Amino acid sequence: MELTLLGTGAPDGLPRPECPCAACAAARGTASRAATALLVDDALLLDLTPGAVFAAARAGHSLTGVRQVLLTHPHDGPAVELPPGLPSAGRVPDGQELTLISGHRVRAVAMDAPGTGYEVTSPEGVHLLYLPPGAAPSGLADRAPRPYDMVVGDVVGRPDAVARLRAVEAIGPTTEIIAVHLDHDAPPGAELGRRLAAAGARTVPDGTTLVVGGYHTAPEVPRRTLVTGGARSGKSVEAERRLETFPEVVYVATGGGREGDAEWAARIGLHRERRPAAWRTEETCELVELLESDGPPLLIDCLSLWLTDAMDRVHAWDDAAWAGGGESALRGRTAELVAAVRGTRRTIVAVTNETGSGVVPATAAGRRFRDELGRLNAAFADECEQVLLVVAGQVLTLRG
Repeated sequence: MELTLLGTGAPDGLPRPECPCAACAAARGTASRAATALLVDDALLLDLTPGAVFAAARAGHSLTGVRQVLLTHPHDGPAVELPPGLPSAGRVPDGQELTLISGHRVRAVAMDAPGTGYEVTSPEGVHLLYLPPGAAPSGLADRAPRPYDMVVGDVVGRPDAVARLRAVEAIGPTTEIIAVHLDHDAPPGAELGRRLAAAGARTVPDGTTLVVGGYHTAPEVPRRTLVTGGARSGKSVEAERRLETFPEVVYVATGGGREGDAEWAARIGLHRERRPAAWRTEETCELVELLESDGPPLLIDCLSLWLTDAMDRVHAWDDAAWAGGGESALRGRTAELVAAVRGTRRTIVAVTNETGSGVVPATAAGRRFRDELGRLNAAFADECEQVLLVVAGQVLTLRG
């Protein structure tokens, strides 16, 4: 089954008309995207958008053989003129199945937002799922009959749709995930590709033709990632993005609670509100045990607080205790953690604070903490496939 993406943008396209934002200003040439529309085997058109005929011609296709035009979502704005020769466009009630003269079977899939998804099966049995913008499947069974060969949807706007499909094994290891409905809230350039790769997805330029079910190189999802940055740089948000398409995640909070500290409680509350409801939280500094066990991905936030706890345990803040065995005890504990990172079979994303870029601490204990965190960050990073630095909310790839 061949799929031609006549457009890959949001309903308003990218850039949006008259929008002065930076993302729209950068969306020029090959970075511009028409509203998403899919042409399947030159026989089925999913979503009718302005200029579809010309978009098909530019991609080397014609709409003259289209036997069915289906819409996935309400189309605002002026009506789109139906090109001559095309059948009328419409939507199919949820659960209803159509069989086209071409042999394709199309089933309407219920969504959790206004719109309809479509499951398309080719005469050869190849399986495609197309989702409308801003929507995820609803009422999924506990287990899908088999994984889709390709899923095309709003990965940036609704990463939880991918997580839901993974949870019921409708997305498997060989499923190709294509991001569409891209709007000006999607990061431009290489950053978009990096973020999608973390979800096992990718995007393609308008006019691209893909073979559904054919061999493809899956985006490489790093199994161990370290995210570092300064205070309020956005590093925790970036770490959460890395795992937002996974159906299960264990969020490891190394800071725990602080009785009577209202500001700390407010910080913890904000983090909890951002996290998906399906994520489980563990407040612990016993990271080695978690790393050595099997289970869903771990998000560790953060190594700085883990180190604080580790230094507390060996009384590292006291000069005499540090010189009398505290230093060697701490190095042994950090070496144990680094070895567990090296040997873990779990997907992990760890957050830490960057040190050495600010004011030199005024006390010996402060300088000791700064130095030990720098050593821990370097040793931990050595075991990671990907290391990211977040500055002012912008992500710089240091490794991977």
